[in-house]
Parts: sequence; structure tokens; C-alpha cells
Amino acid sequence: MIRPVLTELGIFLIPFALYACFLLASRSGVFDRTSWPAHIVIKLAIGALLLTILSLILLAHFSGAPPNSTYTPAHIENGRLVPGVDK
Repeated sequence: MIRPVLTELGIFLIPFALYACFLLASRSGVFDRTSWPAHIVIKLAIGALLLTILSLILLAHFSGAPPNSTYTPAHIENGRLVPGVDK
């Protein structure tokens, strides 16, 4: 459960990291308050939210078993654990 949360958090932080790289490349102060005006931070947050929503939609659409598939749960055969399978 922690991996998907960290993945989405990382996707959310991408626009902020790109802007920080831009500030470093332009030799502006990354930690200066004047380099992070409110309108830029709001635009970055909106972009981050859109990226996160898009990634969640793509994850829901392209992951998981195909429609109308049958799931066979994990079970024990001859003393060995057999993992679950989507058929």
C-alpha cells in the first residue's frame, strides 16, 4: 500500500522539482521567497493535481485483470502454496 502512495506523491512533486531545476539553471535562488510567488505555486499545484488525476485514471484503466475474467484464489496443493491466478 505504501508503494502506490509514494508513487502518486512522487508524481505530484514532479512540477515543483522541474521548477526548482529551472531556478537552478537560471541561477535564481531556489530558497529565496521571491522565486516562489503565489501565482507560480498555484499553477504548479494545479499542474501537479492534473498529473496525479491522470496517473490514477491510467492506473485504473490499464491495470488489473481483463473484464469477465475469473479469479482463482491462492490455495494449498500437495502441501505447497499455489498463488492466485486470473483466467
